[in-house]
Amino acid sequence: MRERLWARGAGAVAAAVLLPALAGGAEPVRPFALLQDPYESIYLPPGPPREEEGTNEGGVNFGLRVSYLTDYVYRGIDQSERLSSLSEDGELIPDADLGAEDAPNNQFDASVEFNLGRLPHPVAGVFVNVYNDDPVSRFQEIRPYIGFDWDLRPLRIAAGQISYIYPEREGLNTNEIWASVTFDDSRLWRREKPLLAPYVYGAWDYDLYDGFYIEAGVRHSFEIEDTGITITAVADVAYVLNNAQFADPLADEPEDSGFQHYDVGLIGSVSLNRVVGIPARYGQWTLEGYLYYTDGINTGLRADTQVWGGAAIGFRY
Repeated sequence: MRERLWARGAGAVAAAVLLPALAGGAEPVRPFALLQDPYESIYLPPGPPREEEGTNEGGVNFGLRVSYLTDYVYRGIDQSERLSSLSEDGELIPDADLGAEDAPNNQFDASVEFNLGRLPHPVAGVFVNVYNDDPVSRFQEIRPYIGFDWDLRPLRIAAGQISYIYPEREGLNTNEIWASVTFDDSRLWRREKPLLAPYVYGAWDYDLYDGFYIEAGVRHSFEIEDTGITITAVADVAYVLNNAQFADPLADEPEDSGFQHYDVGLIGSVSLNRVVGIPARYGQWTLEGYLYYTDGINTGLRADTQVWGGAAIGFRY
């Protein structure tokens, strides 16, 4: 089984690099609206575009990402399998039918962002995960969010609130607030763009679990000149504190604190505007390919060992 997963993973990377027809969730950790390139200055407009290059230069921008994933891995846990094993009351279902291996997850993330110049940019949106093999509800998760994004180079600060809604599993519904800080290290290395772009992300579930999730990571992008293709390598590690959501019910000694999981991955991205010739006035279109490896760290905390990836198309206007 592991060999088959690695074979699929290798195929996903090849597709991302050579055909860029894959894309992923997203980085499912943070809202799509806050995952735009943090290194393009929002304060230095390039000048008025030519008529054939014109795009939305107004104060309101819209984003949409539609994804197909082999697994819905969020914060180190395969959420599609976790939810499929829970009843309407959130109790474990003995011998639950978790669906076929690598059963597809379809995800939708729509957002709106308000450009206020040098002030923080308010953002609002909703994320939806659809898993057809779920025995209780195909709409497994609906996640509305609000927040802001503020570029204060060399720091980029984002924060917000997320609600987790699980249709027909209301006992699992919860809310959290989160914040992240990303450091633009380009000046340290005298580069045009950052080398590692280290970040720290923290979330506090103030509703159901009253616990913390903390993540730190880095990323580095390789641009293939004159192709519109970018390959990005990413890595992160997570720590949880007093968060019963991550306690492993099958462990001999379940824990709710400690280092929980790590991820390493590759992201292939291609600009459809450049490759296909879509005029910028019709918005920014991207196609991306994701391949991740996720594994647990502390045996008392829940985390899945998983090779996963998928395909997505993004639109921003």
